[in-house]
Amino acid sequence: MAPRETDDDAQDAIRPAGTQRTKPRGYIEDYKPSPETRALLADVQEVLDQYEALLPLTVRQIYYILIGQRGYPKTDQFYERLCSHVSNARRGRLISFSAIRDDGVGVIAPTHFVDKDGFYERVRTMGQGYKRDKLARQAVHLEVWCEGAGMQPQLSRTASPFSVAVYSAGGFDSTTAKYQLAQRICSVGKPAVILHLGDLDPSGVAIFRSSAEDVREFVLADRRWLNVDVDFVRVALTPDQVERFRLERGGSPKKTDSRSGRWPFAWTCQLEALPPDTVAGLLHAAITERLDARIIAEDRALERQERNEIVYSLPEPRANG
Repeated sequence: MAPRETDDDAQDAIRPAGTQRTKPRGYIEDYKPSPETRALLADVQEVLDQYEALLPLTVRQIYYILIGQRGYPKTDQFYERLCSHVSNARRGRLISFSAIRDDGVGVIAPTHFVDKDGFYERVRTMGQGYKRDKLARQAVHLEVWCEGAGMQPQLSRTASPFSVAVYSAGGFDSTTAKYQLAQRICSVGKPAVILHLGDLDPSGVAIFRSSAEDVREFVLADRRWLNVDVDFVRVALTPDQVERFRLERGGSPKKTDSRSGRWPFAWTCQLEALPPDTVAGLLHAAITERLDARIIAEDRALERQERNEIVYSLPEPRANG
């Protein structure tokens, strides 16, 4: 897990009076990294340029790309150094904040409007971006679940054109999350496939398998139609992919993990070791092979027609003044 960039206020509270903070606050207005750091940041920026279409990236993805493509050391020390310098470079305006993804703050915000004209403006904007539900007429319901929230935006770029939602599976072992998934499948009323992407380690694989069994039991108990069922598919990471893509392997499973004794490998591997474009390709293939391409094409044609009808039916925006 990446070191936290901030949240050292507890340390500030116990720091002796007159001593300086160990981490910056806000922007770094006079950011002057050393030549060695500038060389590292130049490599980071080249990675961001290389995968511009898949931004934002997580720092761990950048870490693995630098290891695989540029020969940087695969050590905790280098990873911590990379996290620190990327954070400072963002504060120093050398790297765009929007290029990097880390777990942020969740929010539940009310949907309120200044007045009715503000409401009409929002609805008109929604109409201009109208998308048809590409899953509605398909024979199967699809969802994507990813072990970490950091990769959600990348996965959504691949999944959203097919109206497939992407969920963060960090809490996939939660009874509530599994029950809600089962109820969603039952309400859709047709067979479902859950496409899962996660690390290849004892805990991740065990949680995936046990959660799949748990959700299916809920579905079988609560379904109203016999055709409703659920299948869980491991899109990534698999042992075959580690070999095929020659991925950087991690160390042995933790001995404190009770599942390690049954783990068949002497190594583990993280999902973020896969290059972003490879992940996108694997997910795209897993989605499209389960959908009817003819129905997708029909829905996209209807979408363009219906978008025009919606926009023309809405009130014109009022002129200012």
